[in-house]
Amino acid sequence: MTHATPRFRAPLVAWLLTSLLLSAPLSAKALDLADVVLEGDLRFLAVRPDPDAYWYESRVQITESSLQTGVVQISTCHRVLDPNQKIVIAFNPERVRDIAVVSTEGVGRHEVQGHRVELANVKRGGSVCIDLSSRALDRVDDRTWRLHAGPLMRRYLDGYLPMQARLAFRWPEGLLQVKSTRPAEQPGVRIATSGEGAELDLVFAGRMRATVDLERGRP
Repeated sequence: MTHATPRFRAPLVAWLLTSLLLSAPLSAKALDLADVVLEGDLRFLAVRPDPDAYWYESRVQITESSLQTGVVQISTCHRVLDPNQKIVIAFNPERVRDIAVVSTEGVGRHEVQGHRVELANVKRGGSVCIDLSSRALDRVDDRTWRLHAGPLMRRYLDGYLPMQARLAFRWPEGLLQVKSTRPAEQPGVRIATSGEGAELDLVFAGRMRATVDLERGRP
């Protein structure tokens, strides 16, 4: 099945740790309309139909101080971007600060303006990596904290295309342990944990929110 590629390219807007929105033509490898998930639906995918397309990664550093303030250090990267004349990555101004672009590839120009990062003349396959601080850790009780990520999405017209998100969390050995995650492990969701961190590897189509409940490490 083949489908016409849209003749326009709308600006891309992303709310990192609050939402991620991408605009892309339906011309990626092996995609057709059956791969587009409609608003309100979320589908986890054991196998991604377009494995060489856009993906997102973040690395979150949690310290003892983070448990008191809720503030964590985050390094994010958007990989294999779709070609676009303008991309705007906007962050939640109530949670995010200290935004810095640390690297780009295939991007003509970039600029940080307040809680936004603007990219211009983005080539197919381009990338941008951004560091920031975020108040993303909420205390649940004396021994438990909840870390929020999302919603993450790759928008296409009135629906969503498949995407991959690799979320890594690090803390000093023994400080914390994973109590639970949402989503739980299933086809399309891989989870790995250790005494010094956790990793979530998600493949999905739709609007996805993730939470990780953490508790104090046991002596």
